[in-house]
This record gives sequence, structure tokens and C-alpha cells, in this order.
Amino acid sequence: MRFEIRALTPEDSRYIEQITLFCPPAFLNMAPDYMQSADEVREEIADSFADDRISRVAIHAETNIAVGWIGGILAYDPYAWELHPLVVDPAYQGQGIGRALVTDLEAQVKLRGGMTIYLGSDDQLGMTSLGGVDLYPNPLEHLLQIKNLKRHPYEFYQKCGFVFTGIVPDANGYGKPDLLMSKRVQ
Repeated sequence: MRFEIRALTPEDSRYIEQITLFCPPAFLNMAPDYMQSADEVREEIADSFADDRISRVAIHAETNIAVGWIGGILAYDPYAWELHPLVVDPAYQGQGIGRALVTDLEAQVKLRGGMTIYLGSDDQLGMTSLGGVDLYPNPLEHLLQIKNLKRHPYEFYQKCGFVFTGIVPDANGYGKPDLLMSKRVQ
């Protein structure tokens, strides 16, 4: 499948509505409380247009529909950016769109003088061996032994060159950690 990646702007109402439709099912099986209503998705998209943000969309070349969206948030000016969010329409997952969006975000961050991209990838549903576990008093020891039980996206990010750089135990409630990953922009 061919697709184009470009800036998502407030004028792209058609693409915004398409993203609004595919976000809830895309996040349902990973983060069931995140962007599950059209209003939440629209708010997240509107926030992505701020001056300290990057907002990019993947558009299917033949049908001209949005099939993916990625954002970046300037966190440590100008050196570190948070990848937030990344979503691909479930009907188009596994076709290289997510990886291409990450690569494109890296280029955008580099153009802005960034050196690092980081992200948090929650485990709210016990998708890893860290879910449902008391990670104290040694959370990093647990992180070193992580196993992917139910297709948690951390392995996707590893394939994109990200490495674990930390963990926030109980970030989303008891036994629901946030896995922190980072990558140097080259």
C-alpha cells in the first residue's frame, strides 16, 4: 500500500473526522480509557496544533483517507520530544504505516534541533509480565525481565530503535505501569 505523510492542520476537517473514527477501536484493547469518544479525540487533535507540537498524518495514496496519525510534544526545549500519540487505523495495521510515521517524526524532531524522542507505553490490561505485579522495591529488576504476553506495543517500538529507559509503577492504578522508552534521533 502506498501512503503519504504530511502535516495535519486545523483545516484538514476530513482527515480529523476519519482519525476520530479509527482512534477508539485502535486504543480499546490497549488503553480502554484513552480517546474512546469523538470529543476526546477531537480535543487531543486540537491540542496537537499548538506551537510546541508536531502533528502528522498518513494518507492512503489511492483512497485519500487518513490511515494513521502521530504527534510530538516538545518537553525539554529543544532537545527532547515526547512521542504522543501514535495510532494507525486497525484495518491498516501491519503494513508499515506506524514505522513510517515514527521515522517521519524523527525527521521532524531533528529539523527542530531535537536529539531524543521518548514515550510512555502503558500496560493497563496485563499485556506484559509487569501487569498486575507489585514492582516495588526494585522496579528496574522487573523491567529487565519483561515478557510480552498479549501483543503489547513495546516490541513495535523496540523494532523502531527505542530502548527501555524507565518505568513508572502503578502509573494507572495498582499493577498498571507506564513503560518509558527513548531513542536518539540520528
